[in-house]
Amino acid sequence: MKRLVSVFLSGALFLGLSAVCFAGVNGRQYREQRRIREGVRSGELTRREAGRLGAEQARIRAYERYARRDGYISPRERARLDRGLDRDSRDIYRQKHDGQDRNP
Repeated sequence: MKRLVSVFLSGALFLGLSAVCFAGVNGRQYREQRRIREGVRSGELTRREAGRLGAEQARIRAYERYARRDGYISPRERARLDRGLDRDSRDIYRQKHDGQDRNP
């Protein structure tokens, strides 16, 4: 009986953690897209900057589709996705604070 409960809890924990991992990449992408939209709306980003940042987001989405093609994101693929998202987040910050405004 104890073994059955242990197996059940282990399985539930694994499924819960895998769901968090998938939500993490998509959640970060959503938040970064929102930051880009807010930057355009506030005038902190020019349309050209927003286009470049959007293209970076599209590359991340394309790599994520590639990584998920077998239904599983390996730790190496996850690390590459995280590095790309980190880089994109820094680029968004830099572009929003670089002094260029859409409305000078």
